[in-house]
Amino acid sequence: MERPHYHGHRRRLRERFLKNGLAGFAEHEVIELLLTLAIPRSDVKQPAKALLGRFGSLRGVLDAPLVELRSVDGVGEAAAVGLQVVRESATLYLQQASEGTEVLRDPERLDDFWRMRIGALGHEVFAVAYLDSAYRLLRNGVETLQEGTIDRAAVYPRRVVEAALRRQAAGLVLAHNHPSGNVEPSEHDKVLTRAIVLASETIGLRVVDHLIVSPEETFSFRKAGLL
Repeated sequence: MERPHYHGHRRRLRERFLKNGLAGFAEHEVIELLLTLAIPRSDVKQPAKALLGRFGSLRGVLDAPLVELRSVDGVGEAAAVGLQVVRESATLYLQQASEGTEVLRDPERLDDFWRMRIGALGHEVFAVAYLDSAYRLLRNGVETLQEGTIDRAAVYPRRVVEAALRRQAAGLVLAHNHPSGNVEPSEHDKVLTRAIVLASETIGLRVVDHLIVSPEETFSFRKAGLL
């Protein structure tokens, strides 16, 4: 019995990857390769192109909500969940790669992590990275403290300080996203940051930075001279 044409295509994609990684892959081919992990017995080229056409890039595909992934022709539940597993695995990798790294020496790595973790969410999330006395990210040292509506997450300075005390942290990096995509801080963001800094100083805790992120950009309070 003749094997379907796509079996040879899948094999060639895997062989290219094993030889050179993703070098030379078109973006839709990367998505095809990912889809082969969750779609075992059908052509993945058309679903991959449909995903790229719908969401614009690999990042857009990985950032897309589950319900929107499932709505793309040829992408079922398993493939949609599989793509989200890939994204969350990459986020966890970036977090673990940052653990033990002094954040002031390699701030870009933590910026990348925050953009991937919360930058594309459709509602505002406030999170904290807990640091040791050398300002290295603690193991499992990232926590979401509050999730809010499309443009507001209510955060209380006391809660931030209490969470840091439980972790025996010496420093903090605050982070939240702006679903609008505009990472400029609002007046509320500035007032909240000052309140958390003042509350932290009473127990000798340093707020190293406050980052506002979107999928593409990061605003740093430290770099802007606001800390």
